[in-house]
Amino acid sequence: MFKRQDRGDAWFKGFTFFFAASIPSLLIALVLLLISQSGLAFEKFGLGFIINTAWDPIGERYGALPFIYGTLVSSLIALLIAVPLGLGCAIFLSEVAKGRYREYVAVTVELLAAIPSVVYGLWGIFVLGPWLVRFIQPALKSVLGFLPFFSGPVSGPSMLTGGVILAIMILPTITAISREVFQAVPHSLRESAMALGATRWETIKLAIAGPAASGIVGAVILGLGRALGETMAVTMVIGNRPEISASIFAPSYTLASVIANEFAEAVSDINLSVLIELALILLVITLIVNGIARLLVWKTVGKNKIR
Repeated sequence: MFKRQDRGDAWFKGFTFFFAASIPSLLIALVLLLISQSGLAFEKFGLGFIINTAWDPIGERYGALPFIYGTLVSSLIALLIAVPLGLGCAIFLSEVAKGRYREYVAVTVELLAAIPSVVYGLWGIFVLGPWLVRFIQPALKSVLGFLPFFSGPVSGPSMLTGGVILAIMILPTITAISREVFQAVPHSLRESAMALGATRWETIKLAIAGPAASGIVGAVILGLGRALGETMAVTMVIGNRPEISASIFAPSYTLASVIANEFAEAVSDINLSVLIELALILLVITLIVNGIARLLVWKTVGKNKIR
């Protein structure tokens, strides 16, 4: 009987190990496939491909820098907009709102995540883009036009429009996870702060934000991960121009967008290899961002333990 039980445990351990090992194996297989398929582009352009700004499929001159720039800047704009809104909404839902109203707002926020990205793109083309051109971009230009980021002609398809669309799309992720993190903080910490005379804001700042810091970082990084890889909605509103411009009013391009736009039209081997190398660069950026996030979480958790 014991031998049969030991045999069953061994089989169970083997199956679970296989399932656990399959996940990193898939990642390794994906990286190796991208490296092998992008070998032709790497041999021809080398590391200079990353810093080159040219994009001429006819002349077979390629560079990834405009797409890297567009991906990072649009994601940064999305974070600058979504993080304050998401954290503020999460604090309101977990610490301020009471009764059924809180659940109504929470469900509404979560429904934003269920909207297909192509719907966001259509809304960005016909509603958001014209609204930004008519109201927001002229206001920013009149107040901050002396800065290069807010100079130049206004345009509906632009980096700003792409960033705003991404902010709306990652807002449910940041809000939902931050709310769960805030609710996981022991209620005794709130009671202790209030017993010492702290206001509600001081309670949130001192007794909740500190213990929840690692979870907040995780929520922000998950939102950033989606922003980096989002394709369809950004493709429809960012303008798809492979040029680097300091102004956020100018059209731009992202790594995911150029792959989606040109992969089906790639007729030469070098063009296809270049697009696969762009996918490899996007994957590397995502892994680096997640690695940095993990380090921040470890440091935050370590500081909280010391306290």
